Amino acid sequence: MPISSQLLEVRKRIDNVCAQAGRSPASVTLLAVSKTFPAEAVIEAVQAGQRAFGENYVQEGVDKILALRAWAQVRPEAPVLQWHCIGPLQSNKTRLVAEHFDWVHSVDRLKIAQRLSEQRPPHLPPLQVCLQVNIDGGPTKSGVPPEDVLALACEVARLPRLVLRGLMTIPEPSPDTEAALAVHRRTRELFERLNTSAVLPAPLDTLSMGMSADLEAAVLAGSTMVRVGTAIFGRR
Repeated sequence: MPISSQLLEVRKRIDNVCAQAGRSPASVTLLAVSKTFPAEAVIEAVQAGQRAFGENYVQEGVDKILALRAWAQVRPEAPVLQWHCIGPLQSNKTRLVAEHFDWVHSVDRLKIAQRLSEQRPPHLPPLQVCLQVNIDGGPTKSGVPPEDVLALACEVARLPRLVLRGLMTIPEPSPDTEAALAVHRRTRELFERLNTSAVLPAPLDTLSMGMSADLEAAVLAGSTMVRVGTAIFGRR
């Protein structure tokens, strides 16, 4: 099935679950996760109306960002795209991310946030960041423990050249929708506690949670951004 048709199906899923939850579809951003797929697949998605893309691997993502910029330079009608780094981030990759991406979802240490802040070029808008939370204690998952999120959020929110937007999670796969919903609701509750803590300089507005298999449960729990790869681009 063409990427355009897959995108349409995913958007229908979002529309349907938003109707079920009494939410506007506009309250949920669709992030197309293009990792391991070539720039040509991203271009096909752009031509189908997609504007926000997520990449897990920094160098691969930078290569695609540059390829899409070159593609857009000879097309005056080309839209502005938004690039999100959603994979684990090591210190030796922060400069590339700070120089090329618009968002980072996977901040889980103050050191990483400090490097991103220091390395964000002054001519670019502030980098939008989410804190990755290991909400269910998955042993193989990155992320700050829930009990440490408030302290990290307070530190990150004070850094220049960054804007703290919210939380991101990648829970372990759940056996059914109800189990997935319960985990995502825990993230929503943590998000709400942060916003009522009165210690952050600005309220958070982004909950990055939900992927191809569990986007319905995530949206029902309050996700504002779903990260969908397989259901758009196919299996890797």
